[in-house]
Amino acid sequence: PKKAVVASASDDTTWRLIALQQGELIMSGEGHQAWIAGIAMHPKGIMAATASGDKTIKLWDFASNSCKQTLKMHTDGVWCVDFIETGDLLASGSLDHSARVWDVETGKCRVTLRGHVDSVNSVVWQPYTNLLATASADKTVSLWDARANYCVQTFYGHTNAVSRVAIPIKGDQLASCDAEGNVILWDTRAVTQRAAFACGPHAANCVAFDKSGGLLAVASDDSSIR
Repeated sequence: PKKAVVASASDDTTWRLIALQQGELIMSGEGHQAWIAGIAMHPKGIMAATASGDKTIKLWDFASNSCKQTLKMHTDGVWCVDFIETGDLLASGSLDHSARVWDVETGKCRVTLRGHVDSVNSVVWQPYTNLLATASADKTVSLWDARANYCVQTFYGHTNAVSRVAIPIKGDQLASCDAEGNVILWDTRAVTQRAAFACGPHAANCVAFDKSGGLLAVASDDSSIR
């Protein structure tokens, strides 16, 4: 978080840690047996988590330059991972329709969140809470209490697979985007749509808030960022 580095994950089954601005390789990891779709950096910058099509998540320790643990319980490829801001929990979303919450220290699955009826494509923690947002190919976004293991709310409004969900550092809103290019801004308290943006017909692949929560970036299949 405090160093000028970027982590990338690839279909070639490897991940890389690269220094900015020159782009020199700091560290790379091999060990997954299939594509890597997601990578997350530990809040303290001590490790990275990778999500792979081989149904596993690996925790990579920077100090030892090695795989610290392999997390196995998903029954299909894993799309995404996200650390809670304290770093003690890791969330994952999978093609097996579930999201899981892992104890980073022990490597054990604490909670399995079931309710989606298609792939879980994105998982994001709401800062400074136990709430986890999930985006699914079943066209819904859900908000879960990860410690109590129940779905707090499900948001309906997308008409195609939801590819990504984003939550700002502050505020009671979240944003999601889908395969038709539609972006929806949700009010998490009133459980209503605050705004909707049609960025189609191409798929919207990613949404991200800036630090103020007032700007939202949308990455699209038409080669543009809005």
